[in-house]
Amino acid sequence: MGKLNIIHLCFLLCTKMGCACELQHKFEMRDMYKEGHIMIGGIFPIFNKQEDMLVSFEKEPHNAECKGFDLRAFRWTRMMMFAIDEINNDDYLLPNISLGYKILDSCASPTNVLRAALTLVSGSEEKDSSCHPPPISALIAESGSTQSLAVAEALGPFRVPMVSYFSTCACLSNKRKYPTFFRTIPSDYHQAKALAFLVKRFGWKWIGALQSDNDYGRNGISAFAKEVEALGVCIAFVGTILRTYPQNKILEVVEMIKQPTVKMILAFVPEGDLYPLMQEVVKQNITGKQWIASEAWISAARPSTPEMFQSFRGTIGFVVQKMAIPKLGPILKDISPYHNSESSFVTDFWETVVGCRPVSSVNILYNSTKVCTGTEKINYTNQFFDITQLRITYKVYQAVYAIAHALHHLMFCEIIFFFHKVNEHLKKVHFVDTVGEKVFFDENGDPPVSYEVINWQMRDGIVQHIPVGHFSTSVNGTYELVIVEDKIVWSTGNQTPKAVCSEICPLGTRKAQIKGLPVCCFDCISCADGSISNTTGAVDCITCPEEYWSNERKNSCVMKITEFLTYTETMGIVLTALSLFGACLAFSTMVVFIYFRDTPIVKVNNSELSSLLLLSLFFCFLCPLTFIGEPTDWSCMLRHIAFGVTFALCISCILGKTIVVVSAFRATLPGNNMAGKFGPAQQRGIVWSCTAIQIVICILWLKITPPFPDKVFEQHNKKIILECNTGSDIAFCAVLGYIGLLAVICLILAFLARKLPDNFNEAKFISFSMLIFCAVWITFIPAYVSSPGKYTVAVEIFAILSSAFGLLLCIFVPKCYIILIKPERNTRKHLYLHDQSFLQTASSHVSKCQTTSINNPRLL
Repeated sequence: MGKLNIIHLCFLLCTKMGCACELQHKFEMRDMYKEGHIMIGGIFPIFNKQEDMLVSFEKEPHNAECKGFDLRAFRWTRMMMFAIDEINNDDYLLPNISLGYKILDSCASPTNVLRAALTLVSGSEEKDSSCHPPPISALIAESGSTQSLAVAEALGPFRVPMVSYFSTCACLSNKRKYPTFFRTIPSDYHQAKALAFLVKRFGWKWIGALQSDNDYGRNGISAFAKEVEALGVCIAFVGTILRTYPQNKILEVVEMIKQPTVKMILAFVPEGDLYPLMQEVVKQNITGKQWIASEAWISAARPSTPEMFQSFRGTIGFVVQKMAIPKLGPILKDISPYHNSESSFVTDFWETVVGCRPVSSVNILYNSTKVCTGTEKINYTNQFFDITQLRITYKVYQAVYAIAHALHHLMFCEIIFFFHKVNEHLKKVHFVDTVGEKVFFDENGDPPVSYEVINWQMRDGIVQHIPVGHFSTSVNGTYELVIVEDKIVWSTGNQTPKAVCSEICPLGTRKAQIKGLPVCCFDCISCADGSISNTTGAVDCITCPEEYWSNERKNSCVMKITEFLTYTETMGIVLTALSLFGACLAFSTMVVFIYFRDTPIVKVNNSELSSLLLLSLFFCFLCPLTFIGEPTDWSCMLRHIAFGVTFALCISCILGKTIVVVSAFRATLPGNNMAGKFGPAQQRGIVWSCTAIQIVICILWLKITPPFPDKVFEQHNKKIILECNTGSDIAFCAVLGYIGLLAVICLILAFLARKLPDNFNEAKFISFSMLIFCAVWITFIPAYVSSPGKYTVAVEIFAILSSAFGLLLCIFVPKCYIILIKPERNTRKHLYLHDQSFLQTASSHVSKCQTTSINNPRLL
């Protein structure tokens, strides 16, 4: 860049100080020249540079050797000449004004293109030429973005407009830096957009990239990477190449391409830089890669050969739309070195097409070249002569006409002609060219966006560029990509190739990033329970709503199973049967006691309290039925209240019986009048007062925070547990605590009467029943807390039934056994004979309780 700045500085000093700056060189600069009223310059890479040229201002530089005649670039020069001749013959565009041209070769070198540009604006290559206004009004240059950058920066201060036909670097759209740069080909900003749309369309995520070691390649890949980053596309590698690179660097890039996981290769490289690499790819027989091409090489003729096709089959990419200009055909076919009017480069063209050089052009420099005999014929099937698919050539045509229209406006709209005003009029150009296309420039000097998607296919032994779609901006300014997939032939045949580092995660899984690898490389992990992924390639799983759960495949949320203890399931049936059996047993016992109410054993056991106790046990056995079935507001209140009240009545009855037993037989002690204080009225008072306290607790519970049906999600993720929420844990504990208090009092009192005679000692059975009752409800608490779901209700029912069966069996089975099985023991005689001395003492004290004899046993 320092070399360019020196030249630039020379021109600036020349302009401002009027100095006579000189550009000393001894380059052999061939040109194509035609005189005209207004001159237009042209720079084309007619030759491919093989050896870089050193520029020095301390000594004269040596001649640069340029080789590799480029037929496509030569056709561009012919198009420029043709367009100018066509304009000169137009009576409406620039009438009475002729356009001339001077066309130079850049040799595809930034150094050479800068020298050519400075030659054109200085007007002379002679050593003694002094600075003067540029003799050209505009410049058509160049194909390479790097070359155009050098020229645009150097010529900007001179206000010489430059129109490029093939420089696509988006950096050239910077009007502050390059105010006089225009182009007839869309910038790489739009091409990067198009490539991103293409990648998105086919779902490619893992792509290798190649860039040329210049502004075109680096800016192109950078723009593409920014576009696809939001799409989750990863670039596996970026290989850098250039036509002047040594073989070892090319082989390094080839090794990148050979990576087995990378099936898609994007090459943002000019054709001249890519061709050596393509040759090596073919040489190593690397196939199975799908190539994506930038417009700089996809339509080039040199690589479009059957030999290249074996490795680059199915290449797809974007190019500017093709046009046909029939009038150019005869011009191209008429090129011959034997015409005196022909300009420079024709002998090189002839040697490339025919294979020999005319005798007049052979000298010592070409001593190894075959000499023409003059009878050679041109093969007009060469792609050079095909004027039906002009792409970049057509952009040269548009560039010439754009300059002509700007000159036309300047000549006929301005009173005084100033060359520097061509730039201003180029900004306003807006016309329809001879093939019907609109030509204009936006505020950045860029043309409207329009690309054609082409695909490399082999037809009749020839590699053809088949259109398979297009990319353009719509009326509302959005981009639109249209692809006809049925027309595409891929590297894999008719099947669209895949380009992924990791296969897309299926439904029910999510991506898990692999440490140290790009985001496109991941593992697929199944979603956790309760979460799903209903799209492929999900990054995260979606948590199901509270009342839903993930299905087995984790790809959809399903309604959770609503669980509660039902009458139809096995456990519900068993508990219901036990409940009904217990109720029947209690009722049967009550019937037995009523039927045998006049027998001594029933009288001795206080038939009134026994019947009330059996009735309460009957309801206790029926309580579990309120716990089974779907919880409702009424069933939740009923189950807890019924349980609390019935068990309070049951334990109150047992407490009354226990107090009577203890008081009656404690009366055997001298001076004890306790038995007289517990008559029938007192017994009823004890039962109902104790029960009333529980009723008050239950009423307060219902009034403040009553039980209610509730859905529990925490315990079982797959199920919704329908249960009765107690509403108030304090009230629930108060109900249980009160029942427990009564049971403990009963246990203590019964324990005090444990040594009474066996036939009268009901306290033993009460003690044992209370021990069972307390044991059941003590073990109930941890079991209740730890039981999941409907088993919580089952545990509660089991505790109710167990305690009820314990009371029924312990207190009443021995008596029923005597009544029904051993009736001979159910007599007064048997009761007297068992412990006569004790009964005599007891009878005297029972009389104090208004009991005349043992025949009135209600005190007991």
